[in-house]
Amino acid sequence: MAKHTTPVNKNDTITLTFEDLTHEGNGVGKIDGYPLFVPNVLPGEEAIVKVVKANKNFGFGKLLELKNESPDRVTATCHVHCGGCQLQHMSYKLQLEMKQNQVKNVMKKVAHLDHVPIHTIIGMENPFHYRNKVQIPVGEKNGELITGFYQKRSHRILENMDTCTIQDELINEIINVTRQIANRIGVKAYNEEKHNGELRHIMVRTGHATNEAMVVLVTRTDKLPNKDVLIQELTEKFPQIRSIIQNVNEKRTSVILGDKTKVLWGEEYIYDKIGDIKFAISAKSFYQVNPVQTKTLYDKALEYAKIGSDDVVIDAYCGIGTISLFLAQKAKKVYGIEVVPEAINDAKMNAQLNGITNAEFHVGEAEKVMPRWKEKGIKPDVIVVDPPRKGCEVDFLQAMIDMQPNRIVYVSCNPSTLARDLRILEDSGYETKEVQPVDMFPQTPHVEAVTWLEKRVSN
Repeated sequence: MAKHTTPVNKNDTITLTFEDLTHEGNGVGKIDGYPLFVPNVLPGEEAIVKVVKANKNFGFGKLLELKNESPDRVTATCHVHCGGCQLQHMSYKLQLEMKQNQVKNVMKKVAHLDHVPIHTIIGMENPFHYRNKVQIPVGEKNGELITGFYQKRSHRILENMDTCTIQDELINEIINVTRQIANRIGVKAYNEEKHNGELRHIMVRTGHATNEAMVVLVTRTDKLPNKDVLIQELTEKFPQIRSIIQNVNEKRTSVILGDKTKVLWGEEYIYDKIGDIKFAISAKSFYQVNPVQTKTLYDKALEYAKIGSDDVVIDAYCGIGTISLFLAQKAKKVYGIEVVPEAINDAKMNAQLNGITNAEFHVGEAEKVMPRWKEKGIKPDVIVVDPPRKGCEVDFLQAMIDMQPNRIVYVSCNPSTLARDLRILEDSGYETKEVQPVDMFPQTPHVEAVTWLEKRVSN
């Protein structure tokens, strides 16, 4: 059997001109039609590249030297290279174009919906310092505590990471000061190999609208040396801190949070607002990390839902009730479903916090809960769905189709699985009317989209 040959081999050094970007932001260049994917290069650039892998139909390369620069190339504001912000070398304009094209491509190739309007992506005025939560590992070097994200594909902490350009600047400050105090008072970093030491992670959450902060100290042991000094100095330095929590994780695991959580100082919750709705956020709450764009996303979902005062709405994958409570302001009744019991407890509390009485929350898998509701005669006018990256399970899509809502609003964090699911819904009597991409995570390849579907009227 003849061995398949490629135009390039591993370790070859070649000069290549790049013409496109993958959905992950890698440059695409071709040699005799054979595509090579290379990080940190842009369309229109010529570069010297080392081939690091040559598969049968495509290869991967590493940038050695740029021969010319694209006008869309910008100087990255962060040089730590933790792998979290892969797009910092490209202008924000190009980032938005790339994400817009990603949504367009999957709508055409996967959903086969060439005719559906895909609106211009909604970007951010300031695409930095938007994240309201971080959980950062703690390590030790030369007897000193260090904090920083892990190097890509490793458990080595990247040092000198005193700031992160996509995190709230208050978070950066609190992390640095917490590390410095903990270091001075003799707190030891957790050692993965020896399973000793105390401090594993520092987590900080902030409320964008309220400017409140929560510090979560993730420890291996119940005991945290000199914690009273740490609490006093932190709260004196940062009046924004409303809550200091200790989470105990005794296990040998890469899972960050353990089962045991206790309040060391202040409240169990901090608060934030999105629009007119107030949310209580605990150490373990799921809450969108970009509150500015969350408001944009939910406003669009609400617009597409076109809810009337007599409408019944189901919010599948409701989390802590963020979308549900927005919908409840307009609807007659909202039913929220979520598989995580703690999230449902938070959702109920958030409804109470806002005086919302027409939202009901249930623990369970939507594909099992919805058929039971159908038997009881619950008939939704609108279903809103916001699934994880893997999209909707086939059983869930069928349960949703069986309930025959007039309208479906699909909020997605993965265009590929969105397009796959839209095709199923289209083939089951629903028409995709519009798609609105939203940039929730600038400097990264991720893109969200809100889609409006209507039940087809049979002639």
